[in-house]
Amino acid sequence: MTDTRRPTVLFVCVHNAGRSQMAAGYLRALAGDRVEVLSAGSEPGDALNPVAVEVMAEEGIDIAGYTPAILTTEAVRESDVVITMGCGDTCPIFPGKRYEDWELTDPAGRPAEEVRPIRDEIKARVEALIGELGVA
Repeated sequence: MTDTRRPTVLFVCVHNAGRSQMAAGYLRALAGDRVEVLSAGSEPGDALNPVAVEVMAEEGIDIAGYTPAILTTEAVRESDVVITMGCGDTCPIFPGKRYEDWELTDPAGRPAEEVRPIRDEIKARVEALIGELGVA
């Protein structure tokens, strides 16, 4: 019997305004409904980073409608994969989950020409993750 349950991936960064939102946008766009996508921040900002929204729009991905969310223990508990991006030890650890830390430059306060390479690195990592999850 095959497991037909969709894997759940949680992307976490401090403000949930840039890196984690770009990663979630890519995973939604590239994996569609084959993966449940969550994102949150340990100290969520008030709004998304406008430059992150801009560089994702260049890729045809609209993340403008999302808002930063607070990281909850429940979100971690229901996730199969938890990917952190600079939130340090603020993420609760549960046995049996897959944890990864993606070391990525924080796009906050940076111009678009500096955020594009961060976006492209996130895209490459998300594409690799989709392959590892077997949902390509």
